[in-house]
Amino acid sequence: MDTEALPLRPSADELLHALGHAVIATDTRGTVLSWNDAAEQLYGWPAAEAVGRDITEVTVPEVSQQAAAEIMVALREGRPWSGGFPVRRRSGEVLHALVTDTGVYRGGELIGIVGASLNLGDAVRHLMERSSDAAVLVDEHHLVSYASPAVANLFGWPVDEVVGTPITDRIHPEDHQTLEELLAADPPRAERVGELRVRTDGAWSWVEVAVTDLYTQPGSQGHVCNIRRSERLARLEERERILEAVHSEVLQDLFAAALELDRALMHAAPSSAARIEAARDAVGRAMETLREVVKP
Repeated sequence: MDTEALPLRPSADELLHALGHAVIATDTRGTVLSWNDAAEQLYGWPAAEAVGRDITEVTVPEVSQQAAAEIMVALREGRPWSGGFPVRRRSGEVLHALVTDTGVYRGGELIGIVGASLNLGDAVRHLMERSSDAAVLVDEHHLVSYASPAVANLFGWPVDEVVGTPITDRIHPEDHQTLEELLAADPPRAERVGELRVRTDGAWSWVEVAVTDLYTQPGSQGHVCNIRRSERLARLEERERILEAVHSEVLQDLFAAALELDRALMHAAPSSAARIEAARDAVGRAMETLREVVKP
């Protein structure tokens, strides 16, 4: 009896290596058990050298050690973790990845971890870098793991100096609470948009910040902040600047007029002295009113 040959089925390892994402499996102590081809390309470590090492030796830079510890806490509690995460290549270069870590459980006990990651630049850079807005990706500690080139164009922030630092370093201290409220998850709000001040070339400038979550599933970490100059507040600032300049100029003119009237009063005939003194008093009242109503 003829039997048809069974179709070839790929093995689990073949499926793992065919994935476009870097997939790394570790035990609960962080020892690398599996490392696919995409992981070799992303991190620069051959599988033969990566397997058996501690995951923190081959992928996790110093700025991510605390976040890595918190990921382990979430996984031990049965929660997956997804978000933006700075990772380190073998060359020492820190790149910014989108990472999803999921626990492997047996009988309810965590026995291993599978992490899938891809280069953030490959995933969203073409979208962020085409935008005229500045875009930064921040984690729950407010650390920036990615910044688009527009941060330099708009605010004079060198990208290399922004990445790995808290975004709050560049936000006015009085506006930190506004940022906290924007980053807080609040599903009923269709938009999370606010205005705050950022440091630009040694001064504070008003900007509009729109915040969206990088992922929507529970346990996700990371927010995308699109930042643009606030035209409304910039116009108000310009009006205030002009008003201050006019205020100063008008005060100077009134002061000069008061001096002239004082000089005229010294040499005035008795018949005109009363009128000059009344004019001098009127100028004095105008100066006091201007100081009170329009303060610089």
